[in-house]
Amino acid sequence: MLLSYISQQTTIYVGCFLAFIGILGNSMNILVFSTVPSYRITSCTFYFLISSIFNIAYIVINLISRILSVGYAIDPTRTSLAWCKFRQFCLYVLLLITVTCACLATIDQYFASSQNVRIRRLSNIRWARRIVVIVIIIWCIYGIPPTLYSDISSTTKACAVTNAGYTVYFPFHVIGLNCIIPTVVMVTFGYLTYRNIRLTRALARQYADRQLVRMVLFQIILVIISFVPYGTYSMYSLISTGLTKDAYRLSQEAYALAVISLVTYFYYCGNCYVFVLSSSRFRRSVRNRILYWWNPIQIDPAI
Repeated sequence: MLLSYISQQTTIYVGCFLAFIGILGNSMNILVFSTVPSYRITSCTFYFLISSIFNIAYIVINLISRILSVGYAIDPTRTSLAWCKFRQFCLYVLLLITVTCACLATIDQYFASSQNVRIRRLSNIRWARRIVVIVIIIWCIYGIPPTLYSDISSTTKACAVTNAGYTVYFPFHVIGLNCIIPTVVMVTFGYLTYRNIRLTRALARQYADRQLVRMVLFQIILVIISFVPYGTYSMYSLISTGLTKDAYRLSQEAYALAVISLVTYFYYCGNCYVFVLSSSRFRRSVRNRILYWWNPIQIDPAI
């Protein structure tokens, strides 16, 4: 009972804090990446921009509804089948789009820092726009089955995927697409980018934006911190499915899941602050934007 109460209060207070800083930070990302000329023409920051847009959507639809459900017992998914299906769709699709954009930003910096001219040309804003459209279409199609299989349980009144086969597949979806694949892709291309910078420093200064590389590398660390614990818990849950567990152990696991679930939102809420930490140019752009709001009579710093 005590763990349940602690879990509820943790979700309320930590969740509200994450929602506030997440919406604020991603809004600042959108403002900076869409108005600062040097960022608008860069494919890597275009991926950051799209990721920030979908981060806000994910925070509003999933985190805020989670706070209302766990903290205040306000859960429309228990009464509205349409909202149940829509939230399940967003739970799959928004997460995959924003994580894919993070992977693409890492791959893009590998292209930009390459010695090979043909590979460097792949870092292109026109290609980035086309790739993002394709990614959104693919993940929207991927989100259709869980949406169709979602329903409100007649016994528990909870919104869940009712198809037995898809229920078995879900842990593999979490472990694979949400954790292992993005982490491996970002760490691999992050290492290759770092190696390119170290091996060809003069070339990197000419073609690659070193501050963007730092932003990407810091984002990789954020992804690892955010998603690896949830993937680890999902693997443990899958392995221990057949074990007999007493009430106390179940309450411990429920509390651990609540905390780890909040940790995953570090990625969606923390990008802006990672960028501020890793890039002096981004800090300067944020400062100029804020000063322009306070004193709009001055010349727009984006011009």
